[in-house]
Amino acid sequence: MQGTVARRQFGDAAELASGPMDGEHGTPRVPEPNQPAGEWGDTVVVVRVFNEAPVVGGVIAELVGAGLSVIAVDDASTDNSADEIDKAGAFRVSHPINLGAGGALQTGFEAALMLTDAQYIACFDADGQHQVHDLLGMIAKIREGYDVVMGSRFLEDEGPTQMSPLRRVILRTAAKLLNRRGGTTLTDAHNGLRIVARHVAADVRLSYAGMAYASQLERHLTRPDYRIVEFPVHILYTDYSRSKGQPLLNSVNILAEVAAHRVTHWSRK
Repeated sequence: MQGTVARRQFGDAAELASGPMDGEHGTPRVPEPNQPAGEWGDTVVVVRVFNEAPVVGGVIAELVGAGLSVIAVDDASTDNSADEIDKAGAFRVSHPINLGAGGALQTGFEAALMLTDAQYIACFDADGQHQVHDLLGMIAKIREGYDVVMGSRFLEDEGPTQMSPLRRVILRTAAKLLNRRGGTTLTDAHNGLRIVARHVAADVRLSYAGMAYASQLERHLTRPDYRIVEFPVHILYTDYSRSKGQPLLNSVNILAEVAAHRVTHWSRK
């Protein structure tokens, strides 16, 4: 199981975190991710990174500049992402092999729990799509007593997020399939901008690779005993982020995976 691999490797991964040299002997000094962060000191941000060298430094620098503590999980990048992470001031945990999005997020949660006493753990993308001011609003929201705050692109009618009509329909359909009868009703499917309370992160166990991890994570985060709310966010689909993959195909994959889960779930009743 991929999540098990991520947990097993974390002890070694911590040793791979790079930091400045301490003293005359050149002994590596591991950065401390739990530095006091003023107004936002109760939160740590997990950033998953795989070959994002052109932009990840700026993304992390903006988070750090806002007073947030950041743990970046370098998922065996083959470019100079690690150097950019270090220069930007995040605590870096590196995978010796690529574990995919689910494995990287699982490692990030476990690092945050092990290395910090943060009350809240946020997820933030490395490619520049997410906005820091949205995250700060979500931190303020979760402090009202929520267990989970999820970003939504669809809370303000069509919203400021620019996407194709087909992608919008696919994501709305996926959200409707994901919603549980009598439970949490979500407007957005698999928005990567999230923040959870510490006890929620401690219960997450991700074992899926690829886009499938997102459906598994949503099931963890929408438990009936959690107090959950969505928060309006603006996702920037830049030329860079579009060049990294196939966003429409990803949306189709999300819809297919959510539909498959619902069929399996119904068949067991």
